[in-house]
Amino acid sequence: MGQDQNFDILWERLQRSAFRSTFRLNEKDLTYLHNKGMAVVLAHARDFIAARLAPALPAKDGKQTPWRGHPVFVAQHATATCCRGCLEKWHGIAKGQALSAAQQDYIVQVIALWLERRGGDSGGGRA
Repeated sequence: MGQDQNFDILWERLQRSAFRSTFRLNEKDLTYLHNKGMAVVLAHARDFIAARLAPALPAKDGKQTPWRGHPVFVAQHATATCCRGCLEKWHGIAKGQALSAAQQDYIVQVIALWLERRGGDSGGGRA
């Protein structure tokens, strides 16, 4: 099974979650995404992941990702890439060990997928 197929399966699972499927970018986040562009926003995602998720024992794990304030934060909650517990439950990435470069790249790809598929959909849901 290829990477695209894995992402499609993940996408379907996330969309079936009553909680994960409610997330939407608000108007401010959409404007930011469109003005900065995907490349800049994903560079921010890489920085956030490296600082907040990559350590083996992240500070304030489970509470390190704000609910709003940046499109990446919203995408992280929508894709269950917001904390090490969600990464373990949804993505099979074990807690207690530092994230590899490949794991960090995977997380950014998942966030990019959500931003591409849902970034233009601002109607309703959590903001």
